[in-house]
Amino acid sequence: YAEGYAAFFIPAPDPQLSVITRGFSYWQLALISVAGLFLELLMIRWVSSEITVFAYFKNFVLVACFLGFGLGCYLSHRPISLTVMALSLVVLAAVCDVPLPSLRHLLNRTPVLIGAISEVNIWGVPSLPLNGHTLLIMLSALLFVLPIFGLIAFVFIPVGQLVGWYLENAANGILGYTVNILGSLAGIALYTLLCFLSQPPAIWFLGVGVMLTWLLWSLPRQRWTSVATFLICLGLASIGAGRNARVYWSPYQKLTLWPVRQSGEIISYQLQTNGSWYQKILNLSQDFVTKHPQFFTNTPAQWNAYNLPYHFYPNPPSVLVLGAGTGNDVAAALRNGAGCVVAVEIDPDILQIGRQLHFEKPYSSPHVHVVVDDARSYVQNSKDHFDLIVFSLLDSHTTSSYYSNIRIDNYVYTLEALRATKRLLNPDGIMIIKFQVQTPWIAGRLRGLVQAVFEQTPLQMVAGGTFYIFGSQKRLSQALLDPRLAAYVAEHSNVPTQFADVTTDDWPYFYQHEPGLPASVIVVSLTLVLLCWLFLRQTGTAVGSMRWHFFFLGGGFLLLEAQIISKMALLFGTTWVVNSIVIAGLLLLTVAANLVVAWKPRVPVVIGYAGIFASILVAYVVPLETFFFFQSISMKAVTAMTVLCLPVFFAGIVFIRSFAREGFRGEALGSNLFGALVGGLLESLSMWTGIRSLLIIAALFYLASWIALGVQVPFAAASPETRKAVGTA
Repeated sequence: YAEGYAAFFIPAPDPQLSVITRGFSYWQLALISVAGLFLELLMIRWVSSEITVFAYFKNFVLVACFLGFGLGCYLSHRPISLTVMALSLVVLAAVCDVPLPSLRHLLNRTPVLIGAISEVNIWGVPSLPLNGHTLLIMLSALLFVLPIFGLIAFVFIPVGQLVGWYLENAANGILGYTVNILGSLAGIALYTLLCFLSQPPAIWFLGVGVMLTWLLWSLPRQRWTSVATFLICLGLASIGAGRNARVYWSPYQKLTLWPVRQSGEIISYQLQTNGSWYQKILNLSQDFVTKHPQFFTNTPAQWNAYNLPYHFYPNPPSVLVLGAGTGNDVAAALRNGAGCVVAVEIDPDILQIGRQLHFEKPYSSPHVHVVVDDARSYVQNSKDHFDLIVFSLLDSHTTSSYYSNIRIDNYVYTLEALRATKRLLNPDGIMIIKFQVQTPWIAGRLRGLVQAVFEQTPLQMVAGGTFYIFGSQKRLSQALLDPRLAAYVAEHSNVPTQFADVTTDDWPYFYQHEPGLPASVIVVSLTLVLLCWLFLRQTGTAVGSMRWHFFFLGGGFLLLEAQIISKMALLFGTTWVVNSIVIAGLLLLTVAANLVVAWKPRVPVVIGYAGIFASILVAYVVPLETFFFFQSISMKAVTAMTVLCLPVFFAGIVFIRSFAREGFRGEALGSNLFGALVGGLLESLSMWTGIRSLLIIAALFYLASWIALGVQVPFAAASPETRKAVGTA
């Protein structure tokens, strides 16, 4: 693939000639910046949703984007070929959306082949020992996945070329870079808006297609190439799921819903998220149970998993359901005499499906209060108290960090989360965790969490999922006086359990057996490094020409961003709103750094480095729990953003001073993106050392950048070329 792409380049580079660029303009720079960030977010979500293995290795797509963009910046002096970008997009769309059974089966098997030797529990993937045979199977699967990685990278090479060319040819370099950052911010805002409006990928492709066609409007051949490419992608992305299924694209995931019929009657609905089974919408009303006794022969309705909690606490005055989904748990609470129910669900589209289609219409009840929020965010900030709290299978079919499309329950099953939830439970209340336990050590981790927080061994049983029941010992003892319940518990209490370290907010990787780097992460990361080196070599980008100062700055920034997003998600919830606000805040801090340097062009770099190390130290030593003491959400947000994000501001000062000194050359930005690529891979070290350790690794990257720059004192007086680049001539 790398050789194929290199063949499209004209050997003699000419920085004044390009297939697309005929002259510099700020609006063109802004437009390609908007389109570039929009396309990056599109790729990350779309590919991860359609090709399961990329959902398990989320940074895989991000690394491919960085590789392509970085290569493009390095190759910004060479003529641009839209052919490879167009072909890559069309092939990607075909792989993702063409409904060929053999292709879909192969794509669905890749997580099994790659993840089977992992020390991480992945839904539906067996755990196999690491040996030569299983390692060969993994490498064989990677040979299928890596070409897709290459296709993603090819899409971004022309984008990187355009951005690199425009930045290098801007009369005012700082202004040009600021326009680039603000355009990226607009791209994030536009994509986030479309996600919140639940728009499908066809609309995403339409948006980026319009932007690129507008950019290429004066070039007929390139204009029509762009139109044809995105129309094909739009058509492929519009292919339906079949089987009378309906597809929804919520702000978080791809939802596929289809009815289950028997004798012409709809008896339930099946719901999938990103191709994985999620939930059935059930009808457990008395009328349905009476009319269809054949469905309840093996398990009577009264012992259904949704009704089971109310054998331990009948007619509870108040119930909290975390992970309410389409409403099965809420309907069960109402059927069993709950006085009021607070239903917490992060995905508004799942809630809407429940409102429209649930047979018992639980969300229409005046006794139900719906909260659209992350479960951890709600328990951390709520002041209410409840008699019964139910953790309802909180997305246990997806896993965390590299292993999910969004880290939706990373901070739900930690010591700190359970302590926060305990605060909401009334003294004589009951708490129930329902979870689809796949391995004995997952069962041991849940039991260990309960024992550590509640100082009691939970009642464990398997009934349509594994139940952990704990809280008021008196109430539990009274419930078990019922001989039918006691017999049921005794019959279903055999839960294989194995010890596992408990999870914390610093090491929240619930699905990982123990701290360390899983074999699959190591193998994939090393393979990507090798592939990136081959790309650099085949495109004539010598590793020796790398601007190491910018490389280390990029790695440090990505590591800072990763731990900032993780901590802000803990404080305010793992939602697209939080992620978008955090990323926007980081970009605005970069713009602020640009304005400082534009105002004081000779601000000493040593001040920037001093600020980086001092603010990283503060962020490291200040416990995250400190911010929970602020009752005001706005005050919490301001203080947290100040403490956690301040290193980015000082890093921005160092970067823009160094970028100006380089004359805003594409090679410098490309080196920065290659560093960010490595930082993205090193983020997985938190699975071994914890999230807070990423601050130390980031500090080491910034120290290395200082050493690479060879500066211990402020920059010398700027040269005339530099003064022209920063707009001070």
